[in-house]
Amino acid sequence: MNLSNSALTPANVLVNPVDNRFRDVNRRWQGVPSIEVTAKGRIFVDFFSGDGAEIGGNFLVLCVSDDKGHTFKSCVTVVEHPDPECRIYDPCLWLSPKGELWMIYNQVHGFNDCRSGVWAVICKHPDTDTLVWTTPRRIANGIMINKPTIISTGDWLFPCAIWRDECGAFPTERHGLEKEQFSNIYASSDQGKTFRLRGSADIPNRSFDEHMVVEKEDKSLWMLVRTFDGIGESFSYDEGYTWTEGKKSHIDGPCSRFHIRRLKSGRLLMVNHLNFDEKIDLSNIMQQGNVKAWKGRSHLTAMLSEDDGKTWPHTLLLDERNEAAYPDAKECEDGYIYITYDWERVRQREILLAKITEEDIICGKIKSRDGMIKHIVNKAKGQPDVS
Repeated sequence: MNLSNSALTPANVLVNPVDNRFRDVNRRWQGVPSIEVTAKGRIFVDFFSGDGAEIGGNFLVLCVSDDKGHTFKSCVTVVEHPDPECRIYDPCLWLSPKGELWMIYNQVHGFNDCRSGVWAVICKHPDTDTLVWTTPRRIANGIMINKPTIISTGDWLFPCAIWRDECGAFPTERHGLEKEQFSNIYASSDQGKTFRLRGSADIPNRSFDEHMVVEKEDKSLWMLVRTFDGIGESFSYDEGYTWTEGKKSHIDGPCSRFHIRRLKSGRLLMVNHLNFDEKIDLSNIMQQGNVKAWKGRSHLTAMLSEDDGKTWPHTLLLDERNEAAYPDAKECEDGYIYITYDWERVRQREILLAKITEEDIICGKIKSRDGMIKHIVNKAKGQPDVS
C-alpha cells in the first residue's frame, strides 16, 4: 500500500472567498450538515460539498443567518485542503461554554485511509461581521461527526471513530491504528487545551459509528452507535474510561445518523427515522462502492422522552420523504430547537431547517408562532453529479 501523510497537514481556511468553484451555482453535490446558534441568535450551518460525491477535493461550506433562519448567506467560510486527493468531510459545529464557535471537520486521503483526523478551528467572537479563525489544529485520530458532551465533572467528551474494515469502506492505506477501530471517546479536562483517548466501545454490526453520548440521570454515560441493524448501545460508569459490552438497543434505525441530546427541561430529544418503510439489504450494501444507495431514510422525526430514554411517546414528523437524513440540532435561549438535515445529496442537494419547540413535539404538530419545517438553508445548483 502507498502511504500518504498529506492529510496530516492543515487545510486552508478561507473567509468570504470569491472563487467561482465554491459558489452555489457551481457546486454539484452536498450534504451532512451541522448547526449552531449563538446566544444573540446568529445561526450557523455548515456541510461539505464539491464537484462530486465524497471524493478528493471536497470542501466545507459555512452559511450564516442573522434573521432567525429565514435567509442564509452562503460561503461565509470555506475549508479546503491544498492536496486535491484529500477531502474535508462530516463537519460538526459546537459552541463551547465560553461562547466560542468550534468548527470541527475531518480530513482524509482518499475515501478512507484508516487514520483520517479530527481537526478544529475556533472563532472566539462568532457574532462579529467578519469571522476570524484560529490556526487549524488536529485533535484526534478518526472521524467526529456529532457534537461533544460535557459531563457533570466538567470534562469534554468528543465522540471519534476509526471505521472498522467491515463497515463497508475498506481502507486503501494502513497506519498501524487497527487497535483504534472502535467507537472512541477523546476527552479534555482542561477546556479543550489538550485531548487524550480515554476509552472505546465495541458495538456489534456498527457501520461508520457516528456515535453520540448523553449523561443519564444517574451520571452513567449512554453511548448510541449507528449499526447495520438499527442503533447499538454501550454504557460507562467511570466517566468514559471503560464501556460495557456493546449490544443492540431498543431504538430502531435504517443505518443512518441520528441525534440525541439532553434539553434544558430535562427531557431527552432524539431526531431519528420513525416508522420508515424499508430495511437495508446488507449483502447489497457490502457490494456497493464507497458512496452507497441506502434504504429506509424516510420519516425523519423529532421525539421526546420523559423517562431518560426508555420510551419516546411524543413525536413530530419533520420530513416524510426518502433521503431526508443526517440531522443535527441545537436548543436555543428562546426555547426553539433548530434542526438541520440534508435531502437527496446527489440530485436535490438541499440543506434544510426545522424550527420547533418541545410543545410542538408534544402536540405532534407545529403550533409555535415562528415554527417551520422543510425550510431551505442552501441548495447546490451546479450540474448534478449523476452518471
